[in-house]
Amino acid sequence: MSERRASGILPVEKGPTVTSFQVVAHLRRVLRANRIGHGGTLDPAATGVLPILIGEATKLTPYLADMDKEYRATVRLGVTTDTQDLTGTVVETRPVPPLDAGVIDEALGRFVGEISQVPPMYSALRRGGRRLYELAREGQTVEREPRPVTVHAITLESVALPELTIYVRCGKGTYVRTLAADLGTALGCGAALASLVRTRVGPYRLAEAVSWEEVRDGRHGACLWARLWPCDSALAALPAVTLEGAMAERFIHGQTVPTPSRIDGRVRVYGPHRACLGVGLARGDTVKPERVLHADPARTRILPA
Repeated sequence: MSERRASGILPVEKGPTVTSFQVVAHLRRVLRANRIGHGGTLDPAATGVLPILIGEATKLTPYLADMDKEYRATVRLGVTTDTQDLTGTVVETRPVPPLDAGVIDEALGRFVGEISQVPPMYSALRRGGRRLYELAREGQTVEREPRPVTVHAITLESVALPELTIYVRCGKGTYVRTLAADLGTALGCGAALASLVRTRVGPYRLAEAVSWEEVRDGRHGACLWARLWPCDSALAALPAVTLEGAMAERFIHGQTVPTPSRIDGRVRVYGPHRACLGVGLARGDTVKPERVLHADPARTRILPA
């Protein structure tokens, strides 16, 4: 299959100062891909894993949004900003008390589990058809309802006051900037996010991502195509159902079909020759199409040298 028609997911490392959209626009030119998107926005100052979805894989964006993520965050204590990170305007400074690891760990423990977060004003959420960050840049502040998010684990990696570094594993919708600000409140001195690196999105880890230097260089499109992960890598957490012949054909045309497996819930569906047909909703001995792919047959993933 030609590169122009290939589909899959390219985990890349986003560099500092560029937006996620700018990375997508750059790779659209390099790869000459008609359909391309990303699997989860990173703030411009943040770096780390940014899954790039190409071709039919763009249909899988909602499933990437649902994946757990991991971050390494450096938090600056004693300062509060309007953006909850050090790119913003300082609104307050406080002295940092002589905190030890035990006190910090105790405070971090309050943010593990299902917690409530108020989304920051400087975020891409919409209110009345406009992004919150657009309103914030105009000096407006609007009420935001707290939202439940899940933080699976927080590990304190190092303390060098006024900064500390934490490792966070969390579910969708979690703002690490807000986590840093809330931690500062819990410690009584305020805090802002100093730096953030996303080290994992689902199965896509920073160690296996295309480096920012390779992405920025942009002269080796063929090398980037060789690093593409198959579409079904985004669905690896789902149970698999395989359809044969006529049943596979009916599935990709939007019909509910019988399946040899008795499974309830969302499944990844394969046809002959292990071609990924998409995502289905299984109920008993039938499966209904939820998202149909017309993608490349499954193949061996090529890892970085």
